[in-house]
Amino acid sequence: MTVQTGESQIKVMVVSSNFNSLIPPAWRAQVDEHLSADERVVACLPLDLDEQGRFTSGILVLTNLRLLVRHDGLPWREWLLRPDQHMERRDHAGVGTLLVYQSGTRLLKVHHTLDHLVAARNLVAQFEGLSAKDGSATASLHWCDRCGATMDEQDGECASCTETADGRETGWALLRLWRFAHPYRFGLFAGFLLTLGATAATLVPPYLTMPLMDKILIPYERGHHIDSTLVADYLLALLAAAVMAWLLGWARTLLLARVSERICMDLRVATFEHLQKLSLAYFGGKRTGDLVNRIGSESDRISVFLSLHLLDFVIDVLIMLMTAAILMSINLKLALVTLLPIPLIVWMIHLVRDRLRLGFEKVDRVWGEISNVLTDTIPGIRVVKAFAQESREIDRFREANRHNLRINDRVNAVWALFSPSVTLLTEVGLLVVWAFGIWQVGHRHITVGVLTAFLTYISRFYARLDSMSRIVSVTQKASAAARRIFDILDQVPGVPEAAEPVQVPRLQGAISLRHVGFRYGARSVIADMNLDIAPGEMIGLVGHSGSGKSTLVNLICRFYDVTEGAVLIDGVDIRQLALNDYRRHIGLVLQEPFLFFGTIAENIAYGRPDATHEEIVAAARAAHAHEFILRLPHGYDSQVGERGHGLSGGERQRISIARALLIDPRILILDEATASVDTETEREIQAALENLVRGRTTIAVAHRLSTLRHADRLVVLDRGRIVEVGRHETLLAMNGAYAQLYEAQARQIDAGEEETDEPD
Repeated sequence: MTVQTGESQIKVMVVSSNFNSLIPPAWRAQVDEHLSADERVVACLPLDLDEQGRFTSGILVLTNLRLLVRHDGLPWREWLLRPDQHMERRDHAGVGTLLVYQSGTRLLKVHHTLDHLVAARNLVAQFEGLSAKDGSATASLHWCDRCGATMDEQDGECASCTETADGRETGWALLRLWRFAHPYRFGLFAGFLLTLGATAATLVPPYLTMPLMDKILIPYERGHHIDSTLVADYLLALLAAAVMAWLLGWARTLLLARVSERICMDLRVATFEHLQKLSLAYFGGKRTGDLVNRIGSESDRISVFLSLHLLDFVIDVLIMLMTAAILMSINLKLALVTLLPIPLIVWMIHLVRDRLRLGFEKVDRVWGEISNVLTDTIPGIRVVKAFAQESREIDRFREANRHNLRINDRVNAVWALFSPSVTLLTEVGLLVVWAFGIWQVGHRHITVGVLTAFLTYISRFYARLDSMSRIVSVTQKASAAARRIFDILDQVPGVPEAAEPVQVPRLQGAISLRHVGFRYGARSVIADMNLDIAPGEMIGLVGHSGSGKSTLVNLICRFYDVTEGAVLIDGVDIRQLALNDYRRHIGLVLQEPFLFFGTIAENIAYGRPDATHEEIVAAARAAHAHEFILRLPHGYDSQVGERGHGLSGGERQRISIARALLIDPRILILDEATASVDTETEREIQAALENLVRGRTTIAVAHRLSTLRHADRLVVLDRGRIVEVGRHETLLAMNGAYAQLYEAQARQIDAGEEETDEPD
């Protein structure tokens, strides 16, 4: 039998019960003690990350009867195997994740590095084999192309991608906001007291209608004299209740609005802060418009819900409870008749809740598609116009809006039926109260004043009931927004921080690669790479496209973590260093330098915001940028457009070199720094780079081999492996891979296909 896990199919083998061959030695005694007499180990997965993505030690064991998991310092957790369970495996940014679901509810979520990828695949295959037995359990499943999660063949969407696989989390998404509301709990409690007082004040006027009717108006119709003092007392009481309700309502609204804004501010900041901790691989799989929409629009929706709709819901609940108590104190039978429509309304709310929730989640995702079109097209408007693709982009935007319209029409169809039905039930309930109330007045069980007060209360009661039914819509929208934000917050960083980082006050810059391997999912990019780079040495990386040059640079910068082996800096594994402390020692100059909207000086000082003007100018001089900066209208205070608009490619590159110079890095990465400029500009950049590399460990990636003439050694890569290492002359004499690259490039130059100096 075979079971598919996202990228490939894995043969489910009958595993022997050889205990010692499956369990790591450090865990054998503990696992053995926890097994029953008739239990055998089928598969196991060493866990080297905890739930927060920090390095730890743990183990996940699959037996013929149950799942067992434990991390250091924590007790064993276990689940009996059941036919309605399934397991999913995902790889993301160097971190593997295993999830176990039972009837749609998530039971278990564990993380591991890709060092244990093979063990994870085997465990998933064995688990599905035990669940399926003869394969019937997996016959109706297929796998999502985007995330690799299992899904039913009849489903239109992947539950994992729609972020609703965990039913428990879906139902409690809004309650997770308590984490951000907790610091403001006293303000929330004060707001609740103000709400309670304001609500009680609004219920006073209907109660006073009873004595006004029975003691003043009805006796007056029968010829009795009106007691003006009594009338004045009642009217003053009504005025006092109105003023008190207004005053308490104003204080409540202001207080809770301020609290909700602060909660959402903290939510936005926490989400953005967490985004900064995620690895580059996360952003590689996301659209900018979608992320901007989540942090911006979704948090605004939550803010509106907390400040307005949730407050209205609390008021509705309080008014209904207080009104029900007052009605029962006035006349129990009439009160019971009043409450007849409530069970039907509650049933309808339950019926449409899930449909609305799924609908609003789809609306949010489709709106993200609209935002993605905008964030793609507007920054790239020059390319759009250059290739005359305005009509194409308009069609993309129109189609995204049509998709949005179709999804909204489905949601509105459900809501259009639900809301009038609730209104109809409340109107029918009011008619029943009228009929029963008139009958009771006719039999002198209640007075006209009591019926009038009752009808006033019941009108408010049903109005609040109708309002509460409408909260279903906004609640599901806010819940969908909260889940999309928590989807970011729940992401485990692909590059974990060390639990106890090693302190290295000043790096020397020695770099060592020890049997380094790296995979994107199941695809091997770098394999068994070994290299030593001395402090201050300049290394040139050369090779065909896809040979692993940029990946190696990313591993040294620790944008990704190796899946095998280790990268050492001054003899210390970089995974044992604090990320920020380590990256402060690295200067990065990219092929396409990114400049922020702001002044020239602010862009140069990005890595050191506290740098003085003299230090900024000195860095610009060393980068050969000072002269052209002075020619700008406002010199160093000239504004740079978004992504460096208004500057040439060479000018942007020299500013990025000045930015790297200013932080005085011990390790310098040059990633195709002169690939996109002409020959004259390249000479200027090369002169700037000579100042930059002096005294620093430098790794230069270059397509033009002539730019590496000053490198101490050249490292030739091919298909993720080092095939040659040496100086330019030595490698040419070897007549190997480097010589072939050099000769091919020389022929291009002779043919006039590349504007650069002839290589040495």
